[in-house]
Amino acid sequence: MEWSDVRIFLAIARTGTLGAAARLLHLSHPTIGRRLRALEEATGQVLFQRTAEGFVLTEEGTAILPLAEQMEDSALTMERRLAGEQQQLEGTLRVSSADWFGAYVLPPVIAEYSCEYPHVEIEVLTGTRLFNLAQREADVAFRIVPFEGPDIVQRRLTHMRYGVYVAHASADPIEGDGTGNRLIAMDTSTGTFPDIDWLKNRFPNAGVVLQSNNRNVHAQMCGIGLGIAVLPRPVGDQLGTIRRLDLSEDPPHRGIWMGYHRDLRRLHRLRAFVDLVIKHLAN
Repeated sequence: MEWSDVRIFLAIARTGTLGAAARLLHLSHPTIGRRLRALEEATGQVLFQRTAEGFVLTEEGTAILPLAEQMEDSALTMERRLAGEQQQLEGTLRVSSADWFGAYVLPPVIAEYSCEYPHVEIEVLTGTRLFNLAQREADVAFRIVPFEGPDIVQRRLTHMRYGVYVAHASADPIEGDGTGNRLIAMDTSTGTFPDIDWLKNRFPNAGVVLQSNNRNVHAQMCGIGLGIAVLPRPVGDQLGTIRRLDLSEDPPHRGIWMGYHRDLRRLHRLRAFVDLVIKHLAN
């Protein structure tokens, strides 16, 4: 069984449809279907049950799933280690971060890196999804929580300061009250946010007008006067439509962690980027 066929088997098992598997692997829908039929003919087993809801593993498919995942681990380990030995400062570097970090913190780092290493193409992947470093979904990632797993090289770069902001034309809310004001908050379906909890306690009589998992949305809504927002200082202090309130205390700060897989620690284009990040952001 070839690794390319195993990748297709795993993609279908994880996504449940041929179309989703094709998008995941950047292949065509007919190619995925043809390769699956060839795999089942080669093994002499029906690996998926075709249902109205999608493709469901049969008993035979379920039995080989752990073996396929072991093969994937070995292939990815080989890929990472071969990549880690590359000495050329060229190729692609995938960087993962929150939306606001990619938009307001990383640009000076990326600008300098791009000038120094023009043959490296940079991909910045932003959002709430945590990209998998072991599967090479990203080469280096930035998060507000420590990384899990023994194979990740990580470092806490800095304490990110937060501030409370309102639109320039808005009156100052009364600290400890908030009556007549509204708050812009994070969507808490993915967890709790100490700065948002702090904001609600600081203005207990202000209701929440908007929830979003995107700090850039917070900043823009705050700028049009929709409500009070707590933002990372690199975001709020760079926008001309909002101003930071002078309160009796600041919101809680958060740590910023950088991590990459240990198999890539000798990858020169990654090493050069990490050094620049430390130069710009570490304290």
